[in-house]
Amino acid sequence: MADIHFTLNGQEVAYEGSAADRLLDVLRDTYRCTSVKCGCKEGECGACSVIIDGILHNSCCVAMGAVNNCSIVTMEGYRETDRFKVLSKAFGELSAVQCGFCIPGMVLAAEALLSQNPKPTEEEIREELSGNLCRCTGYNAIVNAVKNAAKEGDGLW
Repeated sequence: MADIHFTLNGQEVAYEGSAADRLLDVLRDTYRCTSVKCGCKEGECGACSVIIDGILHNSCCVAMGAVNNCSIVTMEGYRETDRFKVLSKAFGELSAVQCGFCIPGMVLAAEALLSQNPKPTEEEIREELSGNLCRCTGYNAIVNAVKNAAKEGDGLW
């Protein structure tokens, strides 16, 4: 058993379990972060996306031992920010949300991009979102939502 300490959505937490446990499972089962979805278990779909120390990761491919002393953000924490409000508004206005399964991962991918590159090109947006699968909207509405959020949130990122 390991004693793993990390920050989850701004709160210091300690996990007592195997360092080999998947972050995805621990976030859902122990900390009730249900925005982190289990889609493929292979790092292909992006439904389990989280931000670890400012970088987007597929939590299904991360062992708990790798997050000791890290900062993790899930949609549960991110949705409380002003940046989320801008992205959420843009996604809603452009009908970029349908079933919602992929949206937490898409929004966190957009956050990861905009925090590093506040004025991305359409090509850069498409590249950053390429690790997240969406079966409902296609990607044009989502890409346009990220472009609009970048304009509307000028100065936030």
